[in-house]
Amino acid sequence: MRPRSFTPAPGLSNPHLQTIWPFLVRRWRSVPLARERLELPDGDFLDLDWAGGNSGPVTVIIHGLEGCSGSAYVQGLMRALALDGQRSVAMHFRGCSGPPNRLPRSYCAGETNDIGQAVRHIRRRTGDEPLFVVGYSLGGNALLNWLAATEDGAGVDGAVAVSVPFLLREAANRMGSGASKLYQWYFLNRLKTSYRRKFGSRNDAPVPLESLPRLGNFFDFDNAVTAPLHGYRDVDDYYARASCRQRLGAIGIPTLILHAIDDPFMTPLAVPRRDELSPAVTLELTAHGGHVGFVGGTVLKPQYWLEERILRFLQQVADAKT
Repeated sequence: MRPRSFTPAPGLSNPHLQTIWPFLVRRWRSVPLARERLELPDGDFLDLDWAGGNSGPVTVIIHGLEGCSGSAYVQGLMRALALDGQRSVAMHFRGCSGPPNRLPRSYCAGETNDIGQAVRHIRRRTGDEPLFVVGYSLGGNALLNWLAATEDGAGVDGAVAVSVPFLLREAANRMGSGASKLYQWYFLNRLKTSYRRKFGSRNDAPVPLESLPRLGNFFDFDNAVTAPLHGYRDVDDYYARASCRQRLGAIGIPTLILHAIDDPFMTPLAVPRRDELSPAVTLELTAHGGHVGFVGGTVLKPQYWLEERILRFLQQVADAKT
């Protein structure tokens, strides 16, 4: 597939600058949020943060690894939707909304059940209004897995997945090499901090707290923590079964995947071929954009292309249904 049109801001074409800029430099006014706690059948909970009015289309937003409703990319999309007169709700994975979740398990790239429960609950609340889902990074991988496992998308009208790690092993390899080690270091510190906060006063930790420093990369952490907590035999089983690329042919609702070829979280080898996509899936590749970056305009007046492109696609899906 040929790269689609996205022009990075002059001076920001480097993939690392594209990736880091929205996180470190972007300024925004926080969107007012109303929290709802969704109690789950297994005794745990999911926190949902709502924004916007009481009627109109609803977009469910699924954050990436260690993200939340306060993440820059989530806030940016929620604000763009609100300015367009639409509602949104940020779904937090277990343990990502502030307080630790109750059960030992948390979330992973293969999560589908929690997404399904949240979306079905939101659909019951919103009735016949248009319903969309947008997932970023690890959340995008989980979203695509869920869409592939759900024939009718549980009433979802359309979906967007951004900067997806299509092959988890490929992503872990990339983030353990070169300048991308910075991202691995950052996320591992976040994961370990969350782990200590949750298991510090419990006796059911899969790994003793004093052993955490020895988990020096994603392979180590996912093998010792993520895989056993979520029903996988080991890290190889987790990466093989939770990678979404193998399931893209089974998605049945209109879905847009946005991905930059220069994404520093993975390599171009991870990008799926056209023959791996279902007719309902559109993969748009850009030459630049980094990981959940896509900063256009200028340094003094940056434009966040992702939000513009996502809103345009959701409007196209809505128009096609009327």
